[in-house]
Amino acid sequence: MFRCVCPGGKNDLIDLIKTVHEHKMQVYADLVINHNSGGDAEEFNPIDQQTRWTIFKPKSGKFLRDWKCFHPSPYETWDQETFGDMPDLCHRNPHVYTELLEYARWLIEAIGFDGFRYDCVKGYGGWMVRAIQELRGIRDEKGYKPYGVGECWDSDRKIQDWLNETNAWSDNPTGAFDFPLRYRLKDLCQVYGYSLRHLTEGGTVLKERPSQAVTFVENHDVVRGDSIITDKMLAYAFILTHEGYPCVFWQDYYTWELGQEGYKSGIAALVKIHEDHAGGSTSILYVDDDLYIMQRNGWGSQKGLIFVLNNRGNWHGTWVKTQWQNTKFVPMAWRGRDDTGVPQEKWTQENGWAEFWSPPRGYAVYIPQF
Repeated sequence: MFRCVCPGGKNDLIDLIKTVHEHKMQVYADLVINHNSGGDAEEFNPIDQQTRWTIFKPKSGKFLRDWKCFHPSPYETWDQETFGDMPDLCHRNPHVYTELLEYARWLIEAIGFDGFRYDCVKGYGGWMVRAIQELRGIRDEKGYKPYGVGECWDSDRKIQDWLNETNAWSDNPTGAFDFPLRYRLKDLCQVYGYSLRHLTEGGTVLKERPSQAVTFVENHDVVRGDSIITDKMLAYAFILTHEGYPCVFWQDYYTWELGQEGYKSGIAALVKIHEDHAGGSTSILYVDDDLYIMQRNGWGSQKGLIFVLNNRGNWHGTWVKTQWQNTKFVPMAWRGRDDTGVPQEKWTQENGWAEFWSPPRGYAVYIPQF
């Protein structure tokens, strides 16, 4: 998953989405339905005696709004939060509710989006996301279910509660960005002596609900003041080999040139491995403070892999028992700090055992050859 902004008008956006679809990719809209900015005029709210910019008169004539569309509203008064100076929308207002559903349907059918990133989901009820997820846009005369992922920027417990509320009785459940995992990965990259045992502990969406975890290293919010500044490729190697739906940050790939297409040490090589090999469940074959070896067990055409993460300042590895017997393994991606050495090919024995190594303060990904 990449995140980008499309300048231009409606037709430019439609053309962009068509081009992306031709390359067999999907496009998700950043759906901001917690708050509104850019009001046309201020007005007085008689419930709390405050004056706010809550009059909206779009030139399209669609989704006209006044103070009753925002909190506090005659329909609901509990939400006193604001985003900056922008009051939260009141989704209990039937006009707001139906207009948002119509907007989501329009984005799917008229514009061509395949799903939604739900912004700031802590600001409104999970039932609103569930209602949109239950929409059936029409594609090629067939019903189409949108993909969904929520930005619940909080602890694992809060994210779990939000997923439970949002996905209750839904036949099209949404996922969530794994913020707890991201901060562990930040520590992995930047904290000297970080124990790799922490990567196997609970308290992340990936650990508790791997099928609903959207994993990431950076995004447009955290990069502003909390970015990872050292050994960031360790984090990308982790999310692109493990379960979950990994998200690659555009600036990391292009602006900061971590993509490195045509080489084995960048994001591009890991994306290729993710697409072609990183299937099935996960088995931790070995872990201590400085060494972590994981096996993706494979599924369908994705035959699995061995991932080695090394926290030491020298080459490091050990013997592990894999699920493959008498099988050749070829290193397909690797990176080490201040070391350009290449990992060697490996063979598993008749009982599945083999010795896998990684460069210093780095990683290596081995692929079975059939």
